[in-house]
Amino acid sequence: MRRLGRVLGGPVAGQAARTPFVLLVVALLGGGLISLLLLNSALNEGSFQLSKLKKETTALTDEEQALQRDVDGYSAPDALQRRAHELGLVPGGSPVFIGPDGKVAGTASPAAEPPPPSPPASAPATPVSAASVPSPAGSPAAVPSGPGPASPVPGAQPSQTPGR
Repeated sequence: MRRLGRVLGGPVAGQAARTPFVLLVVALLGGGLISLLLLNSALNEGSFQLSKLKKETTALTDEEQALQRDVDGYSAPDALQRRAHELGLVPGGSPVFIGPDGKVAGTASPAAEPPPPSPPASAPATPVSAASVPSPAGSPAAVPSGPGPASPVPGAQPSQTPGR
């Protein structure tokens, strides 16, 4: 019978069964290509985001290092001493300690008076006016009469962050 079907040109059972298989293979290949395209797009998006985050990390690291340099500059002993002198602070006297049993060790002594601020070399010396106001420690502190704060150290600039 098969032979008769082939001779007459009728449909062969093997050819009819091959068509769905070919369609299935083509559909699987097309689906695979589309999924590869989507996967590649997702990886590229992640790559761009990673690059952006690396640049941001670099910028933040640079900013952190600059801030750390500022902190180190403000916390250096000579900078602390200069800032304390600008604020009118003086080294303390001998300390007194209280032990856990309540006994006092040491003898207290008052701090020495600060030396009067020396005028800058380029500015003429002006006498202290009657506008002197006693400070809480009892030592006279001159109130500046000119515009802006006077810097006791020539060429020194006031600190940008108060209290540091």
